[in-house]
Amino acid sequence: MVSKHWRARLLAASLAIGTGALLAGCEDQLESGSGRSLRPIPKDTLAQMDKMGSSETAPILIRTYKKEAELQIWKMKSDGQYALLKSFPMCRWSGQLGPKTHEGDRQVPEGFYSITPAQMNPNSNYYLSFNVGYPNAYDRAFGYSGGNIMVHGACSSAGCYSMTDAQIAEIYSIAREAFNGGQREIQMQSYPFKMTAENLAKHRLDPNIDFWKQLKNGADHFEVTKTEPSVLVCGKRYVFGAQADGEVSPTAACPSLKTDSTVESAVAEKDAKDQTEVAELIAKGVKPVRLVYEDGGQNAAFAQSAAISNKYDISRPDALVAGPQEIALDEPGKTPTAVKVASAAAKAGKPAPAAKPASPANGEDKSFAVAATPAPVAAPVASPFGFVGSAASSGTSLVKNLFHGGEAPPAVQVFEPQQPIPSDVPLPPRRSASADAPVRMAALPARAKAPTDGDAAQQ
Repeated sequence: MVSKHWRARLLAASLAIGTGALLAGCEDQLESGSGRSLRPIPKDTLAQMDKMGSSETAPILIRTYKKEAELQIWKMKSDGQYALLKSFPMCRWSGQLGPKTHEGDRQVPEGFYSITPAQMNPNSNYYLSFNVGYPNAYDRAFGYSGGNIMVHGACSSAGCYSMTDAQIAEIYSIAREAFNGGQREIQMQSYPFKMTAENLAKHRLDPNIDFWKQLKNGADHFEVTKTEPSVLVCGKRYVFGAQADGEVSPTAACPSLKTDSTVESAVAEKDAKDQTEVAELIAKGVKPVRLVYEDGGQNAAFAQSAAISNKYDISRPDALVAGPQEIALDEPGKTPTAVKVASAAAKAGKPAPAAKPASPANGEDKSFAVAATPAPVAAPVASPFGFVGSAASSGTSLVKNLFHGGEAPPAVQVFEPQQPIPSDVPLPPRRSASADAPVRMAALPARAKAPTDGDAAQQ
């Protein structure tokens, strides 16, 4: 029989070993349990919050950009306005520029989404993850299908926003403390690209331009006020910065809406300035293009890091080798031409990664080599900006109300927010990982059926 003295010594030794294992895991990755979800916010990030007049429990807002492969965390300051806290280079995203429309299309969604405490997953097989809330009211109005779209670690995507484990640990901790501070839901603004004049000029003939103009209106409301824009959906369109007097239906015409005239005036002024800049770029010869990816991309920063390539089984590295094709649309009637855009590896001056055999979900061809993403609202084949003719012509006469096709700006367009969920709602259970997005983790549970969407899963 073991004496009390030895039992005490054995217990102390067990605790010491367990504590050592936990600390070692914090330096790399924890293979089990929820310890990784409790990691503190890094000290330098806390210092940045303090410097900008914010705190760890203040509300946050997330913005993502597919073309630039970037995720931004914005933090509310003591004056109630948001300021950029930190930008994270995205390790992997999949699909094309454009909205997600159906299950299994590998598309990273675009639009305005809400993240609640119930959508946080501390037991993810992709280190940590949270569900972005696709489909939202706008997506449902068009009958878009699919789900389980996550921000997660592991650098592998089949429709998700994929970060490194270290990045998702920090992002998760920032969101966790915001919820602990009382934030009921986090707004996530997901864009195809940054709404710069150059991007808008280049993509002015893309079939998704009407949808992107709606997102730009939401972006403008945020840029002008630096506060979270209210989001509604009615008439199958987003409406931002408005309050409804009556019931709002995503598919029915918008009811009477109340807006802040000062804010709307500032948004209109910004929009007019952007129109002028786009017109000037067109006059200088910036051609309309469409980017076609084999299957998404990643931030160029990762092409410089052999450590990332060695640590992660990056999904579909073959699709990253050449980079996207830039299809020049030119004037109507001319034959489009394809121009290769430099891949992230090429931009970084590194050799392209060795291609691995593709492993599309469900055995389908998911390469999207020349596939077009359907637009939620049909756009005319000719320029939606009224520009038909030589780009050598001068100034704003080339463009008639660039972002509204000559019509009055639409009422601020929005999404229907989900009902707030208290911060003490139980978090979702552990789910299995995707078959077509392998990760180097220990003993993932077996699953009966491979997922067809997201990275599958409620990772």
